[in-house]
Amino acid sequence: MNDHILIVDDEPSIRNSLQSILEEEGYEVSTTDSAESTQALISEKLPSFDAALIDIWMPGMDGLTLLDWLREREENFPVIMMSGHGNIETAVRATKKGAYDFIEKPLALEKILLTLQHALKERALERENKELRNRTMLDGVEIIGNSKRIQEVLAELEQAAPTEGWVLIHGENGTGKELAAKHIHLHSKRNQMPFVAVNCAAIPEAMIESELFGYVKGAFVGASRTKPGKFSQANGGTLFLDEIGDMSLKTQAKILRVLQEQQFEQLGGTETHDLELRIIAATNKDLEKEIQAGRFREDLYYRLNVIPIELPPLRERKEDIALLVDYFLHQFSQSGGFPLKEVSNEAMASLNQYYWPGNIRELKNIVERMVIMVREREISLNHVPPVIRLSNAEVMQVGNLPNNLRQAMTVFEGLFLSESMKKNQWNLDQAAIFLEISRKELEEKIQQFEITVPLDI
Repeated sequence: MNDHILIVDDEPSIRNSLQSILEEEGYEVSTTDSAESTQALISEKLPSFDAALIDIWMPGMDGLTLLDWLREREENFPVIMMSGHGNIETAVRATKKGAYDFIEKPLALEKILLTLQHALKERALERENKELRNRTMLDGVEIIGNSKRIQEVLAELEQAAPTEGWVLIHGENGTGKELAAKHIHLHSKRNQMPFVAVNCAAIPEAMIESELFGYVKGAFVGASRTKPGKFSQANGGTLFLDEIGDMSLKTQAKILRVLQEQQFEQLGGTETHDLELRIIAATNKDLEKEIQAGRFREDLYYRLNVIPIELPPLRERKEDIALLVDYFLHQFSQSGGFPLKEVSNEAMASLNQYYWPGNIRELKNIVERMVIMVREREISLNHVPPVIRLSNAEVMQVGNLPNNLRQAMTVFEGLFLSESMKKNQWNLDQAAIFLEISRKELEEKIQQFEITVPLDI
């Protein structure tokens, strides 16, 4: 398919001569005589154009204003500006606004063709890079499972993805909330645009506004340069706000204003930036209870909760554990260059019986550990961490009880530690206070019982 070029110039002779030259070179060409008529055309056909040649000085809206309008729609669309009244100042302004190049009239044929070839080549490379990034991203977002619960979730994700509806994903830590968000993005109309994830729980309160909105040079001590925030980076694409329930009420109010007005200002700046993006939020908290407790804004909740999706914990889809184990075995064996291992029936039964408080993330970490540390080709029951091997379900089976009271107390201690960690959101300091022991003692017990703490909590 030939590249499609748009020519915008109020002079018929310029339009006709450029169209004739470019069509002889094999390009498909469309023309308009004003910025206003261009807006009407591009509102429907921008994705079909590969580049544009735009005159700066035209009656009504000028070419630089049209360039600003184009940049709001697609940041990387190549635009070559033309002018018969060109000077260095005009060229600099056009370049700062995002023009690919500036060409003075009378137009030189070789200059036009060479500049256009370079612009189209760069655009093609950029598209290839985006496709490569998306393929790389897609490699890590396959949702594994044949259980009824996960198939219902997949159906909901497929139904939500092509729409523009905002999504609120709820699920325990480790259930794959970001995975679900990426799945929605990659199956949406915005899949060629950025997917930007923000872990609201991991950013200190004092820094979250600068992370989200960005800042200008000199906004605060240490702001030596202007830095775009997550909203700017995600513009045109999808912004994933993970653990939205951990935001302070103050930040929630600012987020709500931005989402309602679709505009924001960088810290220390006065310029207003327009937003056009899709929001996917996620939380491990019951936001309705958080609202009742006065910790979450009701208006923000209803703004985000357009399409609610609930991710089941792993203990409610245990029929998927064998599939997930097999998937992770192949993944880590291939990436680490290890021989592919098998899991014995006894070891698999133990994995199936475990409660999995850390959900899929915990299972993934356990499988990775066994792939790396087990030298044999078969992963046996002895290779499974004690807290999993001696899980509550296994202990309660007749004929599988601990040998004595001391062993039973040890088993219970491991289970109690694991459940206590989960109850305190895997926060070591909070869990230590809850257990009435020191953090150092808790860390030693975590190592003793081989409890897997999720890495990104």
